[in-house]
Amino acid sequence: MAEVATENGAAAEQTPAPVKMNVLAQFVRDMSFENILAQKGVSGDVQPDVQVQVNLDAKKRSAENQYEVVMKLKVESKSKSNGDMLFLLELDYAGVFNIEGVPQEQLHPFLLIECPRMLFPFVRRIVSDVTRDGGFPPLNLETIDFVALYRNEIARRQQAAAAAGEERKLDA
Repeated sequence: MAEVATENGAAAEQTPAPVKMNVLAQFVRDMSFENILAQKGVSGDVQPDVQVQVNLDAKKRSAENQYEVVMKLKVESKSKSNGDMLFLLELDYAGVFNIEGVPQEQLHPFLLIECPRMLFPFVRRIVSDVTRDGGFPPLNLETIDFVALYRNEIARRQQAAAAAGEERKLDA
């Protein structure tokens, strides 16, 4: 809490502005679904091994307090028995947000944690519908821990920066 001096010199606590977040728009920016199993003409029961990769990107828009957050999903399904690819789904899902009242030092984690949480139910539904419409059982994505994802990315960046610093010392 910030303190503000009053007329008699005593400090009074100032309450921070409330955080306001509105989803202004959300949309599929890009999507690709490749049904490799159907392309090969193979049918029958297969046990899938599903791998999901998630990347997040956020950027400021030209309008005041507006940000665009993109969740990039890559879902690969391979056969457990022989490793053959069954399907590949790539989805870029974007949301446009109006965000007010978030301190600048907390904006980056807010954009990469809270905004994707708002988008995730819609992404889950799209993945489920596309896999079902592609001839597979609907894939219901498990909830993603965006806090852990954010922390892992920060740690990875710090390690990469430290490794780059070590390389510079060795080159000198």
